[in-house]
Order: sequence, then structure tokens, then C-alpha cells
Amino acid sequence: MSSLALSELRAPRLSAIVLGGSAGGIEAVGTLLAALPERLDVPVLVSLHIKADSKAHWPLVFRASRAPVFEAEDGQLARPGAVYVAPPDYHLLVDVGSRLSLSADERVNMARPSLDVMFESAAWAYEGGVLGVIVSGANADGAAGLAAIRAHGGRAWVQSPETAQASLMPRAAIGAVPDALVLSLGEMAAALASWEP
Repeated sequence: MSSLALSELRAPRLSAIVLGGSAGGIEAVGTLLAALPERLDVPVLVSLHIKADSKAHWPLVFRASRAPVFEAEDGQLARPGAVYVAPPDYHLLVDVGSRLSLSADERVNMARPSLDVMFESAAWAYEGGVLGVIVSGANADGAAGLAAIRAHGGRAWVQSPETAQASLMPRAAIGAVPDALVLSLGEMAAALASWEP
């Protein structure tokens, strides 16, 4: 386990975790959700590139988490201890006060939901209290959003490209955020599992 990763979870205090991925991302996010501590005291927001008719994949993510997992709804309050997943074909955004909103605006980086859209809104909503995590994916979505999180004082984790099913997304994120903590999926999961909020 990475001691650096664990220290980033502990201080300064986290307000939210945002996770995103594309190709290979469903399995990777499922691994991380399964590792979340039982006494989770922050909301977790998830955006994944999947087709609008791909809801059959959601049970893989839902089953993995000990925290309750919800498909995000417009106007919903993101409560600590729960996971909120962007519905297929909608951008997921969060505002100050942890209020969620959904948008059918144009695709960003050919994707809806877009990681950049969610990450950038989280950077404004949570300032330095957000941890942005990018896992496996086949395009550069999320790189600009992760840079926004860092610019606001937040923390950034990226799955090591050599351990990702698709390495383009992690490589783009590392290029945009050179000081991101680069970890294997196992190291990320171990840090989350050892975290005591």
C-alpha cells in the first residue's frame, strides 16, 4: 500500500471523492468501491463512459460497494456515505452545498457523461477538499478536470498506465497533472480500505 496515498486521504480533511474512467473503467471503479471503508463520511461521485443502453453493467458497480449506490438524480443532495453514479447519456455536476444536477448539454471529449464536466464542477464546489481519481480509459477526458481539481488545491490519483486496461486516459491525466499520485489499482484500493475517516 502507498503511504502517500493514505496520507492524502487523511489530511487535510476530504469533502468528496470523484471517480471516472472509460474502457476498463467499470471493473476498475468496482474494485475501488469495494474497498471503501464502512464508515465513509464523504459522498463519492462516479462518471463512466458507457452507452445509453448499457444499464446491464450497473449491477457490477452497485454490488461491489458496501456504501449505498444510487443513480444520480437532478436536484439530489449528495450525502456523505453514499455513492452517486451519472446516468448514461447525462453529465453529472455538483454545486456548492453538494447539490447534484444532470445535464444533457453537448458531449465533451465525445462523451456524455464527461469526466471533465464532473471534475471541474467538483473543483469549484469542494475546493481543496476533493480527491479526483482517474482509472482506465481510451481517451483524454478527465485530464483538464483533474488539472482543475489540483488548481483548486484538491488531490489527484491516476491509475498507473501500465496496469490499466486502456492507458490513454491515465497517460493524458499524468500529462496534465504531473504531480498526481500514480498508483496501481491495488494500491488505490489498499489505501481506501485502510482509511479511517
